[in-house]
Amino acid sequence: MCQENLKLQIEQILDSSSVGTMATVKKQMPHSRYMTFSHENLTLYTPTNKETDKAEDIEINPYTHIILGYEGEGVGDKYVEYEGKVSFNESQELKNQLWNDRMKIYFDGPNDPNLTILEIKPLHIRLMNKKGESPQELNFN
Repeated sequence: MCQENLKLQIEQILDSSSVGTMATVKKQMPHSRYMTFSHENLTLYTPTNKETDKAEDIEINPYTHIILGYEGEGVGDKYVEYEGKVSFNESQELKNQLWNDRMKIYFDGPNDPNLTILEIKPLHIRLMNKKGESPQELNFN
């Protein structure tokens, strides 16, 4: 599959799947949790509280593994395995852009001082399990 077609298929999954698992390393062991994601040009964004274990994990080890797209319909479901490097983005413009009413249970609003945005830049992205086909990796060279 050509890289441009692969990129389009990955973006389609990212467009349609906003909830996935995000793994960090906690005390030298993997730790996963469900997160909500948005994306732009294959960079993922997810809001979190600065005072969480995941924020502490990321400060120690900024690498993550994310799975998005699996719908549980069966073995042929395609999904994305995303390996990336995480940084904290404090842009008020980005916080305002990503803010939605579901976040009210965690934050007072987009100006809440505990709100931060995790910005995840891709290192490797693989399209997985597409009807039994071998994984396809998007190149970032």
